[in-house]
Amino acid sequence: MEFLLVAILVAALLVGGFVWWRREQAAREARSLADVRADAQRWYERLGGQVMNLHGDAPAVRQALVDAAERYNAAGSQLEQAGTVQQYRLARETALEGLAYARAARVALGLDPGPELPPLAAAQGAGELTRERQVQVQGQTFKAGPQPGQDTPYYYPGGRYQGRPVPAGWYSTPWWKTALGAGAGVLGGLLIADALFSPAFADPGYGYEAGYQEGFGDGGDQGTDAGDQGDFGGADQAGDFGGGDFGGGDFGGGDLGGGGDW
Repeated sequence: MEFLLVAILVAALLVGGFVWWRREQAAREARSLADVRADAQRWYERLGGQVMNLHGDAPAVRQALVDAAERYNAAGSQLEQAGTVQQYRLARETALEGLAYARAARVALGLDPGPELPPLAAAQGAGELTRERQVQVQGQTFKAGPQPGQDTPYYYPGGRYQGRPVPAGWYSTPWWKTALGAGAGVLGGLLIADALFSPAFADPGYGYEAGYQEGFGDGGDQGTDAGDQGDFGGADQAGDFGGGDFGGGDFGGGDLGGGGDW
């Protein structure tokens, strides 16, 4: 009888401990989810303010604001569907991309771009353009440079295209976008990337890696804390949002204060 009472007591303690542990785990998960949701919502709201407050007629300004507005809509949709930490982190990344385009619009408008933003996971190690480039590919001229211009109205905050690092900068056409489609579109994008970034800005005697190191600003430590922002790999994206808007290298990010929201 005494042994039975001891067994019942031990079982009760084990069950009670397990219930307590599960409650604590659920509470930690709830706090973590609330934190990432609030963080994503904060960047999303800042992006909305920039989209509404920034205006301009120059092609570079208009295009950057179009891209910012697209990210704003995408982030809003992702926030509505999000229910996990990873999904909220993905929405945060989308909002930061939009803010990067809004920040680029401020640069094109001649305004102070404001403080630096958290690094984008997609742009880690991509670097940035440090001088102007012009190449010929299949009879067409493609230009790129560190500053916006009449011939370079498309901003890109850095990322990868078909495995190639594409630095942040201004381009004459958005050849990296998945909207170019498959087949000839992808092939054309690869040819443009090769011409722009390999060999070293068309200087003889350099391979791709040497060209990248000489021609771009170092982006190696721009993504130091990107790992803390979550894993934005294709598999996780596909599971959370069916692939999202992140598969083709069309990324951005940034936080602008167009109107004093800093």
